[in-house]
Amino acid sequence: MIIASIVEGDGEVAALPLLLRRMGQWLTPENHVEIPKPIRVRRDRFLNKDEEFRRMVLLAADKCGINGWLLILLDADDDCPAELGRQIQLRARNIAPDRKISVVLANREYEAWFIASAKSLNGQRGFSMTTGDIADAERIRDAKNWLSSRIRDGKYRETTDQPAFSSLMDMQQAKDNSRSFLKLCMEWQKHIIL
Repeated sequence: MIIASIVEGDGEVAALPLLLRRMGQWLTPENHVEIPKPIRVRRDRFLNKDEEFRRMVLLAADKCGINGWLLILLDADDDCPAELGRQIQLRARNIAPDRKISVVLANREYEAWFIASAKSLNGQRGFSMTTGDIADAERIRDAKNWLSSRIRDGKYRETTDQPAFSSLMDMQQAKDNSRSFLKLCMEWQKHIIL
């Protein structure tokens, strides 16, 4: 099965394929998946310009093929993930009704999944936390800054740290501590288990 994805950041272009491969090894090791490079969009333009939305969804639908899975992964930012996710899902289904489509909005940001699995990242790539650092991952508005303040050189670098942390994070911890990561896991199981 081919998983074609639409993401909004340069970090996700590199990180999401790593995360999805790990998810496959973790949840469905018996199933082979192909994960081409994600399609990067500008969130506002993608969501607010119908022609851009249509073009990107059709491109992803073409990449995954009739038997594949189209995954749209965006940051929720301050939007309600469930509400915005339903709206995007409806729009995408109207464009590509013959495709398996999932919309997952990382609440609030992709990096919240690292906070949800922070214990497993302690000591990795200069990241250090104390016992009192455990936070509700999905309530932190600026997850990148939260991570930066706990990295030795004081700088979280999206294009290098995001893929690295995606390769290192404990998936079960993230699933247990983040509803949006749990949603990604549930969508995986819904579409990948044969």
